[in-house]
Amino acid sequence: MAETGSAKAPTPGGFKRLIERYPFLPALGILIILLALNGIFSPNSLSYRSLTGLVSTYLALIMLAIAQTYVIFAGDIDLSAGAVVSLVNVVIIVLMEKMGGGGLAVFAALGVGVLAGLVCGLINGIVVAGLRLQAIVATFATSIFFTGFALWVMPVAGTPAPALFWRTYGSKLLGLPFVFYIVAALAILLFVISRTRLALQLLSVGDDAQAAYQTGLPVTPIRIKGYLLCGLFSALAAFCVTGDTASGDPLVGGKMTLFSVAAVVLGGSALAGGWGTVVGSLLGALTIGLINSLVFFIGTPSEWQNFVQGLAILVVLMAGILVGRRARA
Repeated sequence: MAETGSAKAPTPGGFKRLIERYPFLPALGILIILLALNGIFSPNSLSYRSLTGLVSTYLALIMLAIAQTYVIFAGDIDLSAGAVVSLVNVVIIVLMEKMGGGGLAVFAALGVGVLAGLVCGLINGIVVAGLRLQAIVATFATSIFFTGFALWVMPVAGTPAPALFWRTYGSKLLGLPFVFYIVAALAILLFVISRTRLALQLLSVGDDAQAAYQTGLPVTPIRIKGYLLCGLFSALAAFCVTGDTASGDPLVGGKMTLFSVAAVVLGGSALAGGWGTVVGSLLGALTIGLINSLVFFIGTPSEWQNFVQGLAILVVLMAGILVGRRARA
């Protein structure tokens, strides 16, 4: 997870240098403020059990924000990420059910789910980087295609996941919630990716694709790899959704796409590419989770919750962007 912020070299100067080196610092500050506010309105929200529940509930969004980060690094975007979550969700549920729901069935279905995510990522990469279509339009089109395929696999929501799967996801191992081991595995995976050159190459392409090409970087394959990573982490997000909801839903990922983009921007990454960190996206996803919790804790009427939630995300987003811009100006 050590691929820090951007392809640009840090410049000297106090706070500016810190922001350039760690673009997620504004997101971290906002997260701490939200934690404090949640603690004021509901002291129990800062308990070990509540924080564990927060991570468990928003782990899928964290995964999807990470997925989105790698394509945004290169100046692209993936509006099909939520549809990929839905597709993988129904595919693994149907496979588990047809194969009997045992341990072997679960592992086989998860393997197919990863493959499905990678195939979706490859399709997006070829369409956007290979055929050079606009990412926002092309991935919107593929999102419709993936959603249609998910509805074909499971026309009606509600098929339950095997008990073995969701019980394992919600269980404890050696006294620790199973979700903690998922987070640890995620940290290791991100660390391994950060030790490769891919993250820096994606940032370089996002910073200036023409300059990256002139220095000898294979721009098209790099962008396709970004979409492959997005497909992989979208599949992992689908596993978390399935473990949390214990059922299949061909539309479950619908709202998650724009939340994942918001999390990336909240985390300090630039939508234009070339600037940001995976850590920031993770913090951005948790920030959205804390905003949702705070809206509930302050007793917002149900009919106003979406309005207040959207307004709060907008305010936090503006604050983070302003701090980042002032530091880089």
